[in-house]
Order: sequence, then C-alpha cells, then structure tokens
Amino acid sequence: MFSEIMDHLKGKKKIEGSVVLMKKNVLDVNDFNASMIDSVAEFLGSGVALQLVSSVLPDPVNKNKGKVGASANLEQWVNLFSPLAAGESKLKVHFEWDDHFGAPGAVIIKNNHSSEFFLKSITLSDVPHVGRVHFDCNSWVYPANKYKYDRIFFSNQTYLPSEMPPLLRPYREQELVNLRGTGKGELKEWDRVYDYAVYNDLGQPDKGPDYARQILGNSADFPYPRRGRTGRPPSKKDPNVESRLPLLSLDIYVPRDERFGHLKMSDFLGYALKSVVQVLLPELKAVFDKTPDEFDTFEDTYKLYDGGIKLMKLDFVRDFIPFEMVKELLRTDGEGLYKFPTPQVIQDSKTAWRTDEEFARETLAGVNPVIISLLKEFPPTSKLDPAKYGDQSSSIRAHHVEKSLDGTPLADALHNNKLFILNHHDALMPYLRKINSTSTKTYASRTLLFLRADGTLKPVAIELSLPHPDGDEHGAINRVFTPGESGVEHVVWQLAKAYAAVNDSGVHQLISHWLNTHAVIEPFVIATNRQLSVVHPVHKLLSPHYRDTMNINALARQILINAGGVLESTVFPRKYAMEMSAVVYKSWVFTEQGLPADLLKRGVAVEDPTQPSKVRLLIEDYPYAVDGLAIWTAIESWVSEYLEIYYKTDESVAADTELQSWWKEVRYVGHGDKKDEPWWPAMTSVSDLASACTTLIWISSALHAAVNFGQYPYAGYLPNRPTVSRRFMPEEGSAEWAEMEKEPEKVFLKTITSQLQTVLGVSLIEILSRHSSDEVYLGRRASEEWTREVEAVKAFERFGERLVGIEERIVEMNGDGRFKNRFGPVKVPYTLLYPNTSNPDGASGLTGKGIPNSVSI
Repeated sequence: MFSEIMDHLKGKKKIEGSVVLMKKNVLDVNDFNASMIDSVAEFLGSGVALQLVSSVLPDPVNKNKGKVGASANLEQWVNLFSPLAAGESKLKVHFEWDDHFGAPGAVIIKNNHSSEFFLKSITLSDVPHVGRVHFDCNSWVYPANKYKYDRIFFSNQTYLPSEMPPLLRPYREQELVNLRGTGKGELKEWDRVYDYAVYNDLGQPDKGPDYARQILGNSADFPYPRRGRTGRPPSKKDPNVESRLPLLSLDIYVPRDERFGHLKMSDFLGYALKSVVQVLLPELKAVFDKTPDEFDTFEDTYKLYDGGIKLMKLDFVRDFIPFEMVKELLRTDGEGLYKFPTPQVIQDSKTAWRTDEEFARETLAGVNPVIISLLKEFPPTSKLDPAKYGDQSSSIRAHHVEKSLDGTPLADALHNNKLFILNHHDALMPYLRKINSTSTKTYASRTLLFLRADGTLKPVAIELSLPHPDGDEHGAINRVFTPGESGVEHVVWQLAKAYAAVNDSGVHQLISHWLNTHAVIEPFVIATNRQLSVVHPVHKLLSPHYRDTMNINALARQILINAGGVLESTVFPRKYAMEMSAVVYKSWVFTEQGLPADLLKRGVAVEDPTQPSKVRLLIEDYPYAVDGLAIWTAIESWVSEYLEIYYKTDESVAADTELQSWWKEVRYVGHGDKKDEPWWPAMTSVSDLASACTTLIWISSALHAAVNFGQYPYAGYLPNRPTVSRRFMPEEGSAEWAEMEKEPEKVFLKTITSQLQTVLGVSLIEILSRHSSDEVYLGRRASEEWTREVEAVKAFERFGERLVGIEERIVEMNGDGRFKNRFGPVKVPYTLLYPNTSNPDGASGLTGKGIPNSVSI
C-alpha cells in the first residue's frame, strides 16, 4: 500500500493484475523445504517477476518486437489468505503503465524461486483504453534457471498466423521453436519438448531374450503411430532399444503440462496400486504355479464380488512392500479375501449373460460394438494371400444356418441384409501358430448373426479355425458349431461362444481401444503443440481433446503394454499382442475413423442424404450407432460453426502456414509409416479441416468412451468376456469330452481365463473404467475463459445444448420397451454415450456413462 501511495505521488500510473496459481507445496504436502526456501527468496527480493509485452509499441533495441514492460513482482506470496478452489490461491501484481504501451498481448514470467508452481491464469482488470485482458495459462512454471528462454503467455485472443499483431509474431514463432526442442538428449521433467519416437521401449533385452520385443514404427512390416520421445539412453544389449525405468517408477517423461493433475494422479495411483500390476506379478505367478487355484463353478466366480475369494496368504509379499499396504492394495480384510464391486452385467441376473440374445446384443451395445459388419458373401471369404495361407474360405454352409433363420430362406436373408458377421479370422490366423506356442490355446473365429423381426440379433453359427498342421500354405482346419439347446450340444455351443468372445476381447483391447484411440491420437497431440500456437483457433479447438493422453499412454508403456506387463499376462496374444496390433495398423485409414464412414465401411449403414448424419442404419436398434450418430452430428455442427468464424474461404486454409505445417507433420512424421497413402486429405479447404477436426474430436471423446467405460460393467465379470483360452475344444470320444459331459461348468472355467488372470484382468479394467474426480466432459471446458471470441463462446454453448438434448433422448429410448437392444436380458441400459454434460458433478467412478473430452484413462 505504501509503495502504491508513493507511486501515485510521483505521478506513476499502475494497473492491477490478479494471478491464480497453485504452489508446489500445496500440491505436494511433504515438500516443506521448497516452501521455506521460496519464502526466504521472497524476503530477499527474488520472487516471481512478470513483464507485459505490448502488441502495438515496438522496441527498436529488440528487433522491433513488441516492447517488454518493466518488471513487477507477485505480491503476498508468503501470506496467501485467499483460497479459491482446492490448492488455488489468488495473488496481486501491479504493473507500471505508460499510455504509449497500448494493448498488452503477452506476458513474460520469471520464477526466481527454487521450485515450480502451476500458473492457472493472469487477469488485468482495467487496462486503459482496452479494458479487461485475460491470459489463460494452465502451465507449470519451473525456476528460471531451468529454461534457456523466457516463459511467455499470450492473451486469450485468437489469431490466425497472418492476423497476429506483427510485433507479437516473433514471440509466437519462438515459442513454437522452444516446444519442438533440439531432438537431442534425455528430456527432464521441466522440459516442455514435444518430439517423436518409435515404440522401441516396450522390450527389455537386458533382462533376457524372453523380454525382447519387436520395435514398432519406421518399418514396412511393423508400422506404427509415433509416441512421445523421452531421450532415455539405449539398452546395453541392443542399441536400437530404449532403456526402461525401474519397475516401480511412474516418472516417465512427458511434457510437464501433459501430466495428470494432482487430483487425477491421486485417483490413478490409488486404484492402480490396488491392481498390484507389476510389483507382485512375478511373485503371484510363482505362487499360483505351485498352487494353481481354479474356479470350479460359476458360484465360485460370484464370490469374487459377493464376499471375496481367498487367493493366497499375504506373508510372501512382505519383503516387497509393507504388509499394511499390501492389505490395502489387495483390498482384503487381512485374511486374503480379494473383493471387487459387482459388475452391472450380473447385478440383475447371474445367468442372463449366458443367453444367445445377450451374446449377440453386446456386439451392438457392449464394450466392443465397432466390429460387427454386414455379411455380403456366403460362405464368408478371406482376404489373406492364398499363395501364403492357402484356402482360408469358410466351411459354414446353408444347412448350418437355415434352421436358425426363423423360417427365412438363406437367399432372402442375404438379399434383405439380415445376416451379419463378427469376423476375427483374417486378423488372427497369421499369428495363431505363434500365439498357440504360448500357454494360450485358441482359434480364429467367424460368428454369423441373424437380424430377427423384433430388431434383436441371434448367433446362428460359429466357425473356429486353426492353421493346417502341415503348414500355412495348406490353408485352415475349420470346425463349425451351431446353437444347442440342451445336453452336450449346449455345452459345446457355450464353449464356442467363449472362444469367439476371447477373440473379440483381445481385438477390443489391442485394436478398438489401444490402437484406434490411444495410439493413433498421440501423434496429433505432439504435432499440434509443435506446429500450432496456443492462440491458433485449431489449437484452441482441439487442445481439450488431448488432455492427459500422452501421460496415460506413457504409463501404459511402462506398466501395461510392455514386455511381461499386465496386458500380455491377461490377453490371449501374449507377447505377440503389440506386434499383432502393428500388423493391423497397416489397414488403418484416417478418413474411415469418423462414425458415418466406419458404419458405411462395415456395411451396417447405407448413404441417405435425408438424414442429419447422411447415413441410415440397417439395424435400426443399434445403440452405439444411434447415440453415436447423434453425438457425431453435434460435434460436426460445432466444429463447422467454430471454423467458419476464422476461415471465410478455402484459400484461407491453404494460406495458413501453421496449419499446413501441422498437417504435413502429422502425415509425414507422426503417422509417417503411412505417409504415401492416397487417402490423406489435402487440407486445402474448410471442408477438409472441418472433417479432420470432427474425426479427431470423435476419436478422442465419444469413440474412446464407447470402447472404454463399458469394460467393467461387461467384462468385470470375466466369464462374460473371457480374455484367454487355455485349452482347445474337446474332441468327441476323448477324455476331455467325457470330463465336459460330467462337469461342464468346471471345464468351461478351466478353458477360459484363470483365477490369477481374472484377478489381474479385472483389476486392470476397474482402473480403466473409472472416471476421475477432475474429469472434463464433452461440451464443457476446464476454463470458462478459453477464448474472448464471443461468437465462438456462443457456438460452444449451442453445442452443449445439443448434447443435453441427446442425453434426454437417450434416457427416453432406454425406457422404451421397443428398443430391446438398449437393455437386453441383463437389464443394463446403454449409457456409454450419455454425454453427462447436464450434470457433471458426482460423475466420477464406475458410472458406465459420460463422455470425457479426451483419451484420459
């Protein structure tokens, strides 16, 4: 106050700013030393300094860039008595003002403390001749000695590159250079570098040949999207493989602003540790190898939820972590009882999941509703090279299916688009020899389904195939199974459905979920931050849909998809899982990832210009597609309205230098293994840009929600969605056949996922299915002042209103008995594409609904 009075007496003008931040010692309660050192620095005058940058007054001494104003220190750092939200504090700063300075377009901040803090926003309340100026920062600011450049933040005004005030352009361009880095050296936590690397960090050759894995990316045989570079040194045994962090470390590098927030990390650690993922995995395996526990009956499986099952004594892990922590991690009562929440699929009925109707319904409304396609040829054919794989044609014939078509002739069913297929043959057949050389024993599968008059599906035949014992060139050995109502035929049919479900579970986790959402989005995250300024309209549009993606992908590489990780231990392709996903990536096409294009490709929809989405579904009661098309259309409208504010002509898209650099880098670097594909949009029109952005938002939000958050509701009960098969189908007349006739439940359970694999697998999907406490859902933003463009804000509000209408329609349809696929025999309503915009509070946990903005878990 005294300094303000003196400045007034001297005739100096001051403008006041407010700064919202979170101190490190608030977020990390044990970091008292940093707090004390920072307090001493404040008393010595080495605080946090800010300087405004003019957008209109040039500085001849500084290459005529916008003039940098006098330094002003944050006030009241030591005594923060104005908490806003959890951990947030609001501080004041007073800047000297010169009327010649004009509108400030940026602010430089120097942290002279010894520890970092999270800078949320800076607001100037009353700038002469300008009014209010807001800087939406949302970034970690480390001590100034960690940077070789100034930390700069721009106001929340949006600019195309050509429209940026000329005096601010050099600052904009330099900031992008800083974010790209040099491409050299190991990156540290304070680095803000976005760069690319291939997937050469999954294996651990130094640990032995069993832990070596194929490098994915920059390869014709194993192409892959790029991941974020960490710069860690190579392994000792293979210089092409990046060394790995210690087993317990989750401190893998991603740019600091891409890391989970404090609340999200607390949630993640709380549940991730309870899964006992890597720490106890080898020891658990050793224990179970000595005492192989099995589920003997379905009643045994229900005990996992009803009251817990006793897996083991906990004494053997005391050498690894404290016993009290072990009890918490294993969620036990001290007696070794492992407990889980009851999945929705068995809450109403413990047997409905076994019905054919529910098995078929989940291809439309379950956790993997993106595979089913129209059967266009009968018998089904294969696209595998006959010179290499021989005859891979199906052995399903008319007599197998006609009895199950409700009196419809086969020709009519085909002609009237009533036959569909869940096809897991071509993707798996080339890998079956390798996969079945492990403890997995499984098949490639084709499942045919018939669309009934009431709109439901029923499975009519399942074909299980193995490579010919004399060599791949001799084709496949096929066995066809059809529904059995009772006796051993019914048991065999249940097993056939389980093998098909195993295939679908693996493809879901590796392809539908990991590859087609997590992996393919990461290059876009990197390219956007490297090539599009934070003030670019497309950066502002897409950045909410990138939140936490790099972090969750990095954690996945560390503990889930790595050699010997949980995925390899719980999903049937075992150590070939990621390699197989790379082979599938060969057929990935960006322009087919949007929902209407995907539905048309799979033949489950036809073009119809009278529909808002321009497509009409062949299965009218297809919950994923019905809700998804409504969401897609809302996203498409929002994106188009938003982009039209900034791009008035196609020429303005072609002339946008940052945009063109962004798209070029996505194609030629981020997805560089597919750079020569002809389907890449030219990015020379507003239509090209709108289509690409709509697809990116769809993948990051609704598609990921649809294939992720239903995992626990449906697959939390593993017999419904087994992930591994350990024995082949019994042959009639064998001892295994006799055992199956005598103890069908025991044989079923000994065939699918084991008890240990169940515990690990269910632990994993419980983590993946939880919404975090700080989730931001589609139609909302973490910051209300993300832009000062009134037209953009109004367009976004209209988007939110459309989503609320979609929510209301979903509730209405779920209560309408005509739509049988929305509820099914298990009585689980389809809510995976319920946006949760209208009521975001209290939405965390295993809700089975809500569309987060991004691939955040």
